[in-house]
Order: sequence, then C-alpha cells, then structure tokens
Amino acid sequence: MSAIALLYGAIVGLSLGLTGGGGAIFAVPLLVYGMGVSMYEAVGISLAAVGATSLIGFLTRWRHGDVEIRTGLLFAVAGMIGAPIGTLVAGRMSEALLLGLFAVLMLIIAVRLWQKAATPQVTCETGGDERQPTCRRDASGQLQLTSRCAMMLSFVGLVTGVLSGMFGVGGGFVIVPALIFFTNMSIHKAVGASLMVIAIVSVSGVTSHLLVGRSIEPVLTMLFIAGGVGGLFAGQAIGRRLSGPALQKGFAVAIVAVAMFVIAKTLMA
Repeated sequence: MSAIALLYGAIVGLSLGLTGGGGAIFAVPLLVYGMGVSMYEAVGISLAAVGATSLIGFLTRWRHGDVEIRTGLLFAVAGMIGAPIGTLVAGRMSEALLLGLFAVLMLIIAVRLWQKAATPQVTCETGGDERQPTCRRDASGQLQLTSRCAMMLSFVGLVTGVLSGMFGVGGGFVIVPALIFFTNMSIHKAVGASLMVIAIVSVSGVTSHLLVGRSIEPVLTMLFIAGGVGGLFAGQAIGRRLSGPALQKGFAVAIVAVAMFVIAKTLMA
C-alpha cells in the first residue's frame, strides 16, 4: 500500500511539475478508485498533499524568476475566501453528484485549454494578443493591473477557491487557463504563479475541511507528498523541453481521459 501511495503521489507531482495544475484532478480519482478512500476524505488528503508539493514547486520556480508574484497573490487572496464556501457547499451534496460535477468541470476546462493552444497568437513578449485580453501588458511585458483587470482576477480566484473547497483541487487546472486567457501570460510563468496560488489556497481549504469535522489520514498524506516531490522535479525537468502549446494540449488530453474514467465509474456505481 505504501508503494502504491508513493506511485500515485508521483503521478500527481508529475502533473504539477509539467502544467502547474491538474495534480488534484488525478489525486482525487486515484484516492477514491485506486485506494478506496471516500470522496470527502480524498478531498482533504488531496488539498494537503497538493498544497505541500506545490509550495516546493513554487519556491523552485521563484528562484528562477518564473513567477509573477503580484498576479498570483491577487488570485490567492480571493481563493482563500472562496475555499470555505466550497467546503460548505460540498457538504450538502451526495458523493456521486460531486464526482459527476467534477468530471463535467474537467471536460469544460479541457476543451477551452485545447482551443487556446490550437489558436495561433502573439505572446506577451512580442506585443500581446491581437484580441486584447481582459488584462493588458505594457511594452516590457508587465501586467497593467487596472480596476477591471483586478476585478476579473479576483472573481476567477474566488471561483478557484470555491472549486478547491468543493473538490479538493488546488485549482491549477482553472488558474493556468485563466492566466493564459485573461492576462496573456506564457504557460511557463502561469505554471509558476499557479503553484504559488495552489499552495496558499490549499491552506484555507485544509483548515475549512478540518473545521467542519472531516479527517485527513496523516500517513497516507505524507506518502503522497513524498511521491509528489519526486514527480514534481521530474515534471519540471521534462516541461523545460516542451513548448507551451504542446504542454497545453497534453494537459487537455490528460484531463479528458480522467474525466471519462470518473464519469464511467460514477454511472456504473
């Protein structure tokens, strides 16, 4: 069982290292279907393990200058407010309904991410997207944090926090596409910002999870973290060799595969 937990944790960490998100998309199904953990307990373990792994990944990318701290903090503060709301909402739903909504959300995100990767565009380093995203950048590539931009990022951060509390996801599969869509950020920097947000929001998510009386199995969580750290560094090394669109498309395909598996298992149950 320990070896399996380490392996599953490594899969989660690999996803985080490659894409800055998706770790919990894999963590929850692996815990529920691979280790027989209930959905509610899987949420807590996922938040704790993904949060700790993301913190290490964020510090590594920050050291290399691949994180926009200001943008990430705006997301994180809003996300910390949303996480307790998501926890309360999840408590009023059945486990089957939660899993079904989780799968639908994954499919929506995968489609949007694939569409973005398949659409030719000019990156922020070369003058910005012709369609002009909600948040614009100056000639040097710095984000212009207007009131409209701040409101949009705060709203998406709040939604990310709610999803985190509901499904045990760090929100990276929402954060990374949102940063790309709304701020025209390169995927490599979006990954760094996402890891920072996940680490911060996970603290709020775990706290709210414990406050409503749900447990987190400490040994299983530590095994997941240990495997996750190894997978994280492997994912980061692989990610440096891949282009942004390739990463986005690969991420989208992985999300669809897991979503279809969750839908099939939920219908069979």
